[in-house]
Amino acid sequence: MVHARPLDLEGVLAFVRVVDLGSFTRAAAALDTSQAAISLRLKRLEDRIGTRLLDRTPRHVAVTREGELFLLAARRLLEAHDSALADVAGAAPARLSLGISDHVAGPDLPDLLRRLGLAQAGLVAEVRIRPSRDLATAFDSPGEGGFDAVILRTEEPAERGGTVLAEERLGWFAAPDFPAPRAGEPLRLAGLAGPCNVRGVATRALDAAGLPWTEIFVGGGVMAVGAAVMAGLAVAALAPSTAPPGALEIGGAFGLPELPRTWIVLRARRLDGRAAEALRTLTAAYRSPGGR
Repeated sequence: MVHARPLDLEGVLAFVRVVDLGSFTRAAAALDTSQAAISLRLKRLEDRIGTRLLDRTPRHVAVTREGELFLLAARRLLEAHDSALADVAGAAPARLSLGISDHVAGPDLPDLLRRLGLAQAGLVAEVRIRPSRDLATAFDSPGEGGFDAVILRTEEPAERGGTVLAEERLGWFAAPDFPAPRAGEPLRLAGLAGPCNVRGVATRALDAAGLPWTEIFVGGGVMAVGAAVMAGLAVAALAPSTAPPGALEIGGAFGLPELPRTWIVLRARRLDGRAAEALRTLTAAYRSPGGR
């Protein structure tokens, strides 16, 4: 069937963001609008196309078969729109310098950057993965090589001038076949190199509980630590969102001390235009799941 009227780009963008972020609430945050507005845009788009694109319940969002068929075309349409605007403007692309804590980025970051379109025309995104402590110091010392925004993991929810995106309790993660240590045997640990807040929290908790431990793997990033975990080499203290797929939380089964809650916090300078839009979109992906 040929549709005489063109599609509403705001509705198309709302649909793509809901799919990418898995939530109406996160899509609303990314697009700087309300959840009700996102729902209305989706309804108008579905009415315009004449088919249901999403199935949603209070706790779940799923793409219909028709939605899957429409998704690729929707992405192409948005890319063509952005490219056309960039060609007409003829200006230098906006820049976004973003620092993300290694204990926030997680194994899905590459796919997330691709799906959220940070490589689209009109933006140069510079993303650096650093320890939270280093990012906080760099953000407080602006200048050449500084950051427009940083996303940190902290034990203090009221990070100076920051916005709390999510709250998570750290856990002890291991491969499914990792053996519990025998009585008196030290727990084999994997952690990040250098000063790491999560490593410090974990070792202090073990010391306070009087449990012996030994560090047998030091990784240059959380992905390396996750690889050591899944290879069965060691246990690692991680947030559930950054644990490797297939790893199990074994704290209770092994009698390990409970680890504290942590907060994912955004600190950002005043941005506008494409850089502000990209930052809203990316940070929405790290927000705690809310209403759908």
